[in-house]
Amino acid sequence: MSRPRVVVVGAGFAGYRAAQTLSGPARGRAGPLDVVLLNPTDYFLYLPLLPQVAAGVLEPRRVTVSLTGTLPRVRLVLGEADGIDLDTRTVRCTGPEGDTGTLSYDRLVLAAGSVNKLLPIPGVAEHAHGFRGLPEALYLRDHVTRQVELASADDDPVTAAARCTFVVVGAGYTGTEVAAHGQLFTDALARRQRHRPDLWPRWTLVDIAPRVLPELDERLSRTADRVLRRRGVEIRTGTSVKEATRDGVLLSDGDFVGTRTLVWCVGVRPDPLAEGLGLAMEQGRLLVEPTLQVPGRPEVFACGDAAAVPDLEKPGRYTPMTAQHAWRQGRTAGRNVAASLGIGDPRPYHHRDLGFVVDLGGVKAAANPFGVPLSGPAAGAVTRGYHLAAMPGNRVRVAADWLLDAVLPRQGVQLGLVRSWSVPLDTASPETARVPGRPGTPEPGTPEPGPPERPPAEGAP
Repeated sequence: MSRPRVVVVGAGFAGYRAAQTLSGPARGRAGPLDVVLLNPTDYFLYLPLLPQVAAGVLEPRRVTVSLTGTLPRVRLVLGEADGIDLDTRTVRCTGPEGDTGTLSYDRLVLAAGSVNKLLPIPGVAEHAHGFRGLPEALYLRDHVTRQVELASADDDPVTAAARCTFVVVGAGYTGTEVAAHGQLFTDALARRQRHRPDLWPRWTLVDIAPRVLPELDERLSRTADRVLRRRGVEIRTGTSVKEATRDGVLLSDGDFVGTRTLVWCVGVRPDPLAEGLGLAMEQGRLLVEPTLQVPGRPEVFACGDAAAVPDLEKPGRYTPMTAQHAWRQGRTAGRNVAASLGIGDPRPYHHRDLGFVVDLGGVKAAANPFGVPLSGPAAGAVTRGYHLAAMPGNRVRVAADWLLDAVLPRQGVQLGLVRSWSVPLDTASPETARVPGRPGTPEPGTPEPGPPERPPAEGAP
């Protein structure tokens, strides 16, 4: 008799945790469950530390956790889900080399995550880059290094200043950390250009909201604002982007900022995979019951950014799209999938706010663990401790990189592994870089559209 098959789509915080929870009942060849994980990469990406990759604090592999190494009882299928047929219980997918196929399931866990949120602003899609995946972080690291080096050799003061100006759109969690770490990184790069003492990087953080970190506690916002301003980061709240061009950004207040770098961190939107299912949606997310089951489809579960999960602590509202919720929902989804197959009892998703941490680079951070506001080195220690505890792997390597960064200068070099055209802002797959030979991908040597290089940003214009 064949074992029931559970297909988990996506290995982000929710999908990874769901697969990890289901790997218990899947133990052994004769275990009661066959768990299949469909994901375009063979690793789980610990997104909160991605700004440190872009700033040269951590090496890229430090923030990736091997799926096969940490989920030995889960079968990994490399590929992206192209569509789901609820009636035949199959998932259509495309592999990394273009091969197509289908996966049948008895239970489905949809944890496809989210992608960059685009706004209809002229030039943004062509001249900005997001910050959702490892390729984008690697591109930004190279691009920022290149701009500082090019500026140091440029005799035109206007062009040099534009190359050393970096605009981050979106003062939310990601955008704030990108600006904080980026400013420290470029300052270190500039100090090495001793023949150009007049050249100094300028970072601008833009958001339509009235304050930095608008979705978090005001005390965290004030701490982050104070730290950034003391370092020289220009914070422009109540301001949006009106147009992006090759030479700079036109803001809603009429000011034109010359720059070669536009980082787009204006939040995220749910992966569009669920839109074609014909099921009830809430702002792009699948409506689910407190048990994370889709109404009318008891064999389908959704969690993380893909699901609109009722917030039982705040009746009438849904849980926000955060990694903290996704991780816990993945565990609940895994348990309830097993319960639906006769292993254990189902339970609704409940949560208790543990607080938030925001890494501001160096020893600076803002945190409110269990509602206790912290700032400075104490917040920095709590923030790094939290990340080490939350990571499902690579803790020793991450800690080692932090130690080395504290005692040694960072390596400001370009690796040239990711080009501008391979990490477009308008992509449904920020986890993977475009490669030559794929449909819609330019061949090597094709002139890159837009500015020579541009990074990503978060916030809201």
